Amino acid sequence: MIITTTDAIPGREVEQVFGLVRGTTVRARHIGKDILALFKILVGGEVTEYTKLVAECREQAIDRMIAEARELGGDAVVGFRFATSEVAKAAAEVVAYGTAVKLK
Repeated sequence: MIITTTDAIPGREVEQVFGLVRGTTVRARHIGKDILALFKILVGGEVTEYTKLVAECREQAIDRMIAEARELGGDAVVGFRFATSEVAKAAAEVVAYGTAVKLK
């Protein structure tokens, strides 16, 4: 599966457009990790607990988007983007989306 943020893939031609595909995940923070993060916020530096959480969210959202594209018959996703939003005070949604296409 080719995933690109551009609307075209150099050297490849789009044979068919299937339309919007997306993958969504909503994750909540863990109270234990919040306590560790609070200490890091006080002394400064990267909050690795949150960095790891966000990376896992993005990967899961991408995997779900790819699965949807494959179900439609796509072998690439163009115009790929991420969107995030707060669902609750301690939970966030990550959406991976783009246009599923079949390449020649």
